[in-house]
Amino acid sequence: MVTSGSEWDAGATAARLRLAVGRITRKLRQAKAGASGLALSELSVLARLDREGSSSPTALAAAEGVRPQAMAVTLATLEERGLITRRPDESDGRRAVVSIGPPGRGLVADRRSQSARYLADAIEREFTAAERHVLEAALPLLDRLAERL
Repeated sequence: MVTSGSEWDAGATAARLRLAVGRITRKLRQAKAGASGLALSELSVLARLDREGSSSPTALAAAEGVRPQAMAVTLATLEERGLITRRPDESDGRRAVVSIGPPGRGLVADRRSQSARYLADAIEREFTAAERHVLEAALPLLDRLAERL
């Protein structure tokens, strides 16, 4: 944000960017969740398993910021739908290891491509050609910002 003269308010810019990115993320998640019949928490766990690999239920609960009991319900739903598999941990048979299965991986990939299409449609519909060029030009800056956080 530019204030009087050429002063720049980094805090105000950061707050506006955070708000905009948060709103975009929420809307994309809502669109993905509605189309799949899965809850946002279930999609989030699938995406995490796809991105980070196998994990324990306890580690997933911590990473997702939920109680282990809530994670157990989420995992039971995903397992019932055939999207994840559980197996005993090789180093400690009392623990379980959760992995995303091929159907879960396919669902995540499909949702990612749907999100990209949803976003592309909105950009084409709502922005002029000049605005699309500005958005395109800002992408390297946003990528660099994401790498530096």
